[in-house]
Amino acid sequence: MVMEQELTIQQVAQATGLSTHTLRYYERCDLIAPIHRASNGHRRYSAPDIRWIQFLTKLRMTGMPIRQIQKYATLLRQQPDAVQARRALLEDHRQNVVQHLQELQENLAVIDWKIQHYKEIEENLSKTVVPQ
Repeated sequence: MVMEQELTIQQVAQATGLSTHTLRYYERCDLIAPIHRASNGHRRYSAPDIRWIQFLTKLRMTGMPIRQIQKYATLLRQQPDAVQARRALLEDHRQNVVQHLQELQENLAVIDWKIQHYKEIEENLSKTVVPQ
């Protein structure tokens, strides 16, 4: 039987890019299920814990509010068969992300237009050399 490797909070912080403070906060507000503790009381994260934290990070990076993630996590832990509810929550979030991406693309197009406008002004200024 192979024992699963467990990581310390510092190792998880380094692996995920989150601070130890953030990891503790996520656990306190039930975004992360209670983490197993070694006999000395220190947290020991398992591979499934790491995968959940990585998924949680993706949700946060795409703008999902903590309350929505809490709802998702609660559904996952308390109603593991509530797949449809979790899917619906993710579909709603996906639609928000798509809308945000469209807004960003539109804003980027305006910025690109402005950059091109300034390039044209610069080119015209360099063509009009004042004779001495």
